[in-house]
Amino acid sequence: MTFIRRLLVGAVAGAAGTTALNAATFVDMAARARPASDLPQQAVDVLASKTGHPIPGGVEEKQNRLAGLGPLVGATTGVGIGVLAGLGTSFLRRIPEPVAALAVATAAMIAADTPLAGLRLTNPKSWSATEWLSDVVPHVVYGTVTYATLQAFAY
Repeated sequence: MTFIRRLLVGAVAGAAGTTALNAATFVDMAARARPASDLPQQAVDVLASKTGHPIPGGVEEKQNRLAGLGPLVGATTGVGIGVLAGLGTSFLRRIPEPVAALAVATAAMIAADTPLAGLRLTNPKSWSATEWLSDVVPHVVYGTVTYATLQAFAY
């Protein structure tokens, strides 16, 4: 598979995984009647301010922009991890499939959680078991769907 094909297949796989992650998250929200997390929006707001590019607008306009930018950053992260997985398919194929899917899931979880912890918006050390499950399960779904999509395009 050519470099460009691996890149494009990875992007498609990451988009499929991101859709699955969002669906798993929405199922959790509906089942437990929990609100959506606003951490992605907070992260965008903090990073924009730190880089000298604060989000423009009044209070409502700014919140509306952040409501779009937070999930957009999440989708970009998911597609980006998919691209990396696509570029690394030759490595991923050498390890057992469940391990490969978990490796992709772990990469996505690290990419999503590390900036939030680094900005001190959350502290995973203080999470309850339920909070960990709410983070781990959708990322495992992401890794499984992303890897399965990569495999489907390999044939």
